[in-house]
Amino acid sequence: MNVHVQFFSYFKQLTGTSATSESLPEGATVAELLTALAERFPKLRGAEKSTLVAVGVEYAPKDQALREGDEVSVFPPVQGG
Repeated sequence: MNVHVQFFSYFKQLTGTSATSESLPEGATVAELLTALAERFPKLRGAEKSTLVAVGVEYAPKDQALREGDEVSVFPPVQGG
């Protein structure tokens, strides 16, 4: 299955892109997507604990299963001031 991934904030600099597509096995989870992205973009390694993920417009837990065509957003924790 294919999912579309958008990177926000400094994740764009770490990956060198604002968006990509990732091919995953059926039933893959958010955690498996993050592992695949860290393999493809090694600069993401080490950021796993400070990475938030949304599928569509909802925050997604790491064990959430993905579906064909999902729109996934990857970004750092939101900071305010």
